[in-house]
Amino acid sequence: MTKKWFQIGIVGIFLLSLALRFWGLGRFNTLVFDEVYFAKFGNNYLTHTPFFNAHPPLSQYLIGIGIWIGSHIPFWNDTLNGLTGSLRSPWAYRWFNALTGSFIPVIIAAIAYQLSHRRSFAILAGLFTACDGLFLVESRYALSNVYIVIFGLLGQWFLLLALDNQNQRRSFWLVISGISFGASIATKWNGLWFLLGAYLIWLVAWLIRGMYSFPSLKILSSFPSSPLALVRQGRFFYSEWFRKLDEEPQQVAVQTPLQNLTQLNLFQMLFYLGIIPVLVYSIIWIPHLQLDKNYGFIAVHQQILKFHLQMGGNSPKVHPYCAAWYQWPLMTRPMAYYYQTAKSIQEPLPVMGPPLPSGTGKIVYDVHAMGNPFLWWFGVAAILFLVGMLVSQIVSYWVKQKRFSVPATLSVDTWIALYLVINYAANLLPWVKVTRCVFIYHYICAVVFVFLAIAWFVDQCLRSYYRTLRVIGVTISFIILAAFIFWMPIYLGLPLSPEGYKLRMLFNSWI
Repeated sequence: MTKKWFQIGIVGIFLLSLALRFWGLGRFNTLVFDEVYFAKFGNNYLTHTPFFNAHPPLSQYLIGIGIWIGSHIPFWNDTLNGLTGSLRSPWAYRWFNALTGSFIPVIIAAIAYQLSHRRSFAILAGLFTACDGLFLVESRYALSNVYIVIFGLLGQWFLLLALDNQNQRRSFWLVISGISFGASIATKWNGLWFLLGAYLIWLVAWLIRGMYSFPSLKILSSFPSSPLALVRQGRFFYSEWFRKLDEEPQQVAVQTPLQNLTQLNLFQMLFYLGIIPVLVYSIIWIPHLQLDKNYGFIAVHQQILKFHLQMGGNSPKVHPYCAAWYQWPLMTRPMAYYYQTAKSIQEPLPVMGPPLPSGTGKIVYDVHAMGNPFLWWFGVAAILFLVGMLVSQIVSYWVKQKRFSVPATLSVDTWIALYLVINYAANLLPWVKVTRCVFIYHYICAVVFVFLAIAWFVDQCLRSYYRTLRVIGVTISFIILAAFIFWMPIYLGLPLSPEGYKLRMLFNSWI
């Protein structure tokens, strides 16, 4: 892929994301799901109304900024409501989220490119992210999750840029990375897991270096420069997939910034990715604490923690859409953000009140917070494939040499596998110990690494010499795109017949 077509592809992905997020943005002239909190809170900053917030305030600041700008643009104010506490247009409290969410596929593409310098991998990562339903829904309403993700991903991307530079340029990108991580945590506390992923991959890099340099472990310098070398050993079936790259060493030799992780010492990590995020997080609280003087900085955190601990167990008895962490990857319990019925498509869009009695409604308006099912399912399979690839490299050499061994150097694809698996685990596994009611949208930080994993897998298939593998890559891509189109009506809240709605609810647990 040439540079020109790569740039065209990235712009096309952004425009697709932008169009989907802004199309019919004001369709429901009401507050959808947690807009009853976040849109109101954003407006409260404009009206100087004190309030308690169960999350850090950054996303509400940004929503408030969007409301202020949107209220000064006359062509966005065709429909108004007073549900935020002031007379506002739905466009006014949603447009900034829509714009922000449009950049997420582009940032994921940038991370993919920075990891591999492969344009095809970056394009696939961006395209698959643009074809996800959960990100589309979260971006179209005044909710907070897109801000956790975009700041967390920016922190990761800037860290990769820092590793690809030296001296003052490295310091600059590390400072920006620390600021971004702090902003992610200042949106919701689970933004901390993006920073945790950065620390874990750094520790793994130092561990590999330390074990290799320790003489008694006799680490093998002959460890394969790539998982592709397993083709020649004939030990693992999937290694045949990468034969093309094995025969093109110039592509394997590409450096990844992750190989420079051990150039960062403990002091740099603690300063740039420790002190700076803490300072940013603390500073972001200042406007809120000046507005609501009931609690100081320490007291407000105690109240937030108390609020979450009192939310009850993770059971449908607490909330019908509670979904434990292990239900998220297979998407067994998505969530309805909005559901109304009407007698005909000519009727005004329903915005309030209970749905019509069963059998009366002929048109269904549903906004479902659920991912693209096949994108998520294929992505989980790709994550497991990467885990198997990493384990197989260690086990094969342990069996051969009768001792534990780790590689002296890792190939680009092995570093990518480590990066994706570690960051996925860092954003998912902390939820194992959470006992309060949680929902599928809490998976939004982890699932971005699922998108990267399936993009990497498809890219390997499409670049293979084997026709069968190329067909597999094309088929997976087509299924993901077709699934996105099929489920798009319940992402955008488009009118459906009851039969059309039931057709898209594949399982009873989805309703």
